[in-house]
Amino acid sequence: MAEDAFVAHRSLLFTVAYEMLGSAADAEDVLQESWLRWADVDQSQVREPRAYLVRTVTRQALNRLRTLSRRREDYVGEWLPEPLLTSPDVAEDVELAESVSIAMLTVLETLGPAERAVFVLREVFELPYGEIAEAIGKSAATVRQIARRAREHVAARRPRVQVSRTEQQAVVERFLASLRTGQLQELLEVMAPDVVLIADGGGLAAAALVPLHGAELVATVLARANQVVAAFETTTVWLNGAPAGRFEINGEPTAVSLVVENEQVTRVYLMRNPQKLTRIDELAELAR
Repeated sequence: MAEDAFVAHRSLLFTVAYEMLGSAADAEDVLQESWLRWADVDQSQVREPRAYLVRTVTRQALNRLRTLSRRREDYVGEWLPEPLLTSPDVAEDVELAESVSIAMLTVLETLGPAERAVFVLREVFELPYGEIAEAIGKSAATVRQIARRAREHVAARRPRVQVSRTEQQAVVERFLASLRTGQLQELLEVMAPDVVLIADGGGLAAAALVPLHGAELVATVLARANQVVAAFETTTVWLNGAPAGRFEINGEPTAVSLVVENEQVTRVYLMRNPQKLTRIDELAELAR
């Protein structure tokens, strides 16, 4: 049955689409479109269903990505990827966890559609150049050049320091405890002096429209948020393969993902757009 192969590889296909798009909602749409195409195929002619399905999803995601790129130009404020609730097991696959991290997805957002597709398929899923070439409609030689450019681009922008899950969790919990109390000095101590905060409200929730730089400014803004809300309960959760935070601001969910280096927070990703938090309580199934 057509359904069997698609269902067997669904987690992989969703992960490919999500890493290319940074949006679970758009990834689900791509899977639906891909399923309709798969259902029309003569299954007896498909020798490698996994490879065929990855190519199909890649093409659909590329089409969607080009449309989204134009739409995001008109986005209100900063655009961040949609956070996903993941199990701690995802972190055990270090490469998968890094590839779906908010920090990495934000870097991937700076790539062009073809570069992003090639990087994801080659660096994350280790597909052969020939297979990627078939998926994106370019020659293998061109794909190699695109892959090299994309690798250099990502390497120049990704966080360079890898921390253990234990250290990440300890710093996240310190940060959330400081956020809960709203103590300015505690927030200053847990953040690096050159910390950057990027918030996404999408024009639907209060959020800084530009990145905020420096520990004093970021700590002041976060401490002020604590003072103006009726209840500020924080919870440690696993988002995109790493310990992160979730809290309510006047009943509305907010997600926070952190980049940790040398036992300090160097980057704060604050998701407030309610349209990107509809799945925050729904466990995502990711796979390579």
